[in-house]
Amino acid sequence: MASAPFELKGKSVYVAGHRGMVGAALARRLAREDVKLVTVDRREVDLCNQAAVFDWFARARPQVIFLAAAKVGGIVANNTLRAEFIYDNIAIAANVIQAAHVNRAEKLMFLGSSCIYPKLAPQPLREDTVLTGPLEPTNEPYAIAKIAGIKMAEAYRSQYGSDFISVMPTNLYGPGDNYHPELSHVVAALIRRFHEAKLAGAKNVVVWGTGTPRREFLYVDDMADACVHLMKTYSGADLINIGTGEDIAITEFARVVAGIVGYRGEISYDTSRPDGTPRKLLDIGRLEKLGWRATTSLEDGLKRAYAAYQAAASVPAQ
Repeated sequence: MASAPFELKGKSVYVAGHRGMVGAALARRLAREDVKLVTVDRREVDLCNQAAVFDWFARARPQVIFLAAAKVGGIVANNTLRAEFIYDNIAIAANVIQAAHVNRAEKLMFLGSSCIYPKLAPQPLREDTVLTGPLEPTNEPYAIAKIAGIKMAEAYRSQYGSDFISVMPTNLYGPGDNYHPELSHVVAALIRRFHEAKLAGAKNVVVWGTGTPRREFLYVDDMADACVHLMKTYSGADLINIGTGEDIAITEFARVVAGIVGYRGEISYDTSRPDGTPRKLLDIGRLEKLGWRATTSLEDGLKRAYAAYQAAASVPAQ
């Protein structure tokens, strides 16, 4: 089993899921390291296909793996595509982790999600509260798949001495986010909704839920920097939360997004839509002890995210 500090320099580094928001941010961050970045398109290797994954790993033999590939979505997607979310995410974790082991990868990082924590776990969410209570029902299949990945990494470390670690990012946003009107996460959904309302001159924008839940938001490039930092400095079975240590009520957050987009109308709330977990704030004590803190403020991150949305969608600038 390897130990920290871990040297990335000169290594072959595979980012699984490099076309997604998280994977793309990791690829951007790794471009600043002296590594050989390895990626493969889903059209070439479907990570749900065990035979394809095993064949590719045997040929590519990456030394370091960031396992960021996942089927992801917002609260509606999680609650609607329940079978796909549990099957695809378990398959991806099982295939990549086993292939990394068989081909003697030096180190692997599995990226989980803060939804792995019990719905009513004490706040802020500590890493040791996993499996201590019921999950939020709307994203339970996704959460169970992520917990399976975490437990796989733990099991391979315990049985084989594999240097496999797991990290838990909080709610992420930034370039490459999914802006689907029904299946997106809250940040992307609000950016799109307020932008379209501004262009249409709408007097009111409806936000899903009551607006009372509190959420923590981390700019995705900060997350990528934390992952690289932890890959170099951490080796252990314990989970490591990645977040800012600060949260905000959805009502206040919606006003911040509206201000950045330039929407001046009213905001109302559709209480028939689910709220999800009342609060999700991560305890980042372990992360801070390992020497990392987020540097992008919420306002700056949202400005960058909105600029990326405009550029990607080729929509009119302000």
